[in-house]
Amino acid sequence: MTEPSSIKWRQIADDLRAKIQGGIYPPGSTLPQLKAYASELGIHHETVRAAYKELEKEGLVRTIQRRGSVVLEPPVRRRITRGVTVTRDPARGYVFPAASRPDEPWQVHGRPFRKAVPAPPQVTDHFELEPSTEVLRRRRVTSPAGEPPFQLVDTWLSPDAVQSAPRIADPSPGPGGYLDRLEEAGHGPIEWEETSRVRMPDREEARLLEIAQSIPVLETTIVGTSALTVKPVEVTIRVIPGDRVELAGKLQRGESARWPVDPVEAAQTSD
Repeated sequence: MTEPSSIKWRQIADDLRAKIQGGIYPPGSTLPQLKAYASELGIHHETVRAAYKELEKEGLVRTIQRRGSVVLEPPVRRRITRGVTVTRDPARGYVFPAASRPDEPWQVHGRPFRKAVPAPPQVTDHFELEPSTEVLRRRRVTSPAGEPPFQLVDTWLSPDAVQSAPRIADPSPGPGGYLDRLEEAGHGPIEWEETSRVRMPDREEARLLEIAQSIPVLETTIVGTSALTVKPVEVTIRVIPGDRVELAGKLQRGESARWPVDPVEAAQTSD
């Protein structure tokens, strides 16, 4: 398909980008209505649409139904030194490797909620359930205080876990949260395994995180396994916009690479 007036839409995108970065269109404002702006410029509306789509790909705006192209807050990129140690805070309970200091204040966006909904395959597979079985999900959107939504966290609790520890389905499971209630019910000590991947967000995730659907996200999944049944009792899936985080880690020298190292031997060649 031929791009609509390629040079022209790039010029429009450059002009709007400069206006966004210069504060003429601040975060939360809306770019001019597409067809009206095209008429004002005397060009076809598809040319303007191409410019808007380019800005959306860059994460500068996102399209909201009945509002148009809304300018987004500039992302704050966080460098995460991703550890593997789970610690315990006397005031909060278990603390997992996170994107912040332990003392950094965080806020909740909207209202956390819990509901039994059809679970995705990665959840039903862990719980050994039929595809799309309804599973209790606890969902919250959080961020460091004063920042736009940083992460969407879904904790899925197996039907067997809810049956053995009913309080984990309460609005407030009590001190230590659902993990302490699970361990008190006999599932402790829970063991966890984490996996990570990069993917594209679905429409609901993009809406809750206030990002364009074209921005990749980092997904980490923590699976908690019961010591009693040796089966997963909880699956926590954390989704973070890819333009807001970078992973870091210090590399360690293995035994064979300890300093001083031996010289590399030249390969033997035959005549």
